Amino acid sequence: MIGLIFAVILFNLIAFKTNKRLTKNQIVHIWSFTIILQAIADLYIDQKYHGYWYFTRHVDFAALPTLTMLLPPVNMMFLNWYPFNSPLLIRILYYICWLVFMLIYEVIALLPEPWGYFNYGWWKLEYSILVDPILLVILLNYYKWICKIEKR
Repeated sequence: MIGLIFAVILFNLIAFKTNKRLTKNQIVHIWSFTIILQAIADLYIDQKYHGYWYFTRHVDFAALPTLTMLLPPVNMMFLNWYPFNSPLLIRILYYICWLVFMLIYEVIALLPEPWGYFNYGWWKLEYSILVDPILLVILLNYYKWICKIEKR
């Protein structure tokens, strides 16, 4: 729980203190989209198939911060700093850096309690290596399409 509380505070502070691009409306869109997408994914992978879970295998209030306050600020940071008008190579390197960060954070979240809060059932880090890039592309396309970013 200590690791989760620390991450929630740190990610939110960084996301909101460094935000230069996202409007309040875009933040609400990103926050809502992230919570909904994560809730749907967790409903199946976590609750139905027990691939992974937070703290316990059951629905509990301890997991609520992971669903509502952990990933939305991370997505805000990803989009706020994304080099939209940079050359393709820069965008690819940015993307790879974020994937590495996400995998390292997942490994840290797997530490035993009180530092970690994430547990694997049949899920493996290799699955995250395959799924995380897809999730970032979905987020980026959602932002471009729904939030209607303008070329700067």
